[in-house]
Amino acid sequence: MGAGHAAPYRQWPLLAVCCGVLIGLLVTVAEFRAGTLIIGLSLLGGAVMRWLMPSVGMLAVRSPYTDMVTYGVLGLSIILLAMMAQPEPWLKIPVLEKILHFVVGR
Repeated sequence: MGAGHAAPYRQWPLLAVCCGVLIGLLVTVAEFRAGTLIIGLSLLGGAVMRWLMPSVGMLAVRSPYTDMVTYGVLGLSIILLAMMAQPEPWLKIPVLEKILHFVVGR
């Protein structure tokens, strides 16, 4: 990826992540869980691109390690929250239910 290429060519990793998030937001209008899973997977894809590719354009904000951890933690958190969303969660974590009942006081 040389500096002589047009901006969209140099910035395709960032555009790929942003397009994935946009598609996820649009899907969320019809199906919440599917849309948020797409958003989380897009962020995880950004973490993988940051790890594997030497040049990712403006997807690189800080050091590679910081970017990978940030994109990875955000993507994984969104995926887990989507899987735990009500009604009919796909994933139940009993510890979180105990914490919620303790905090709310039910």
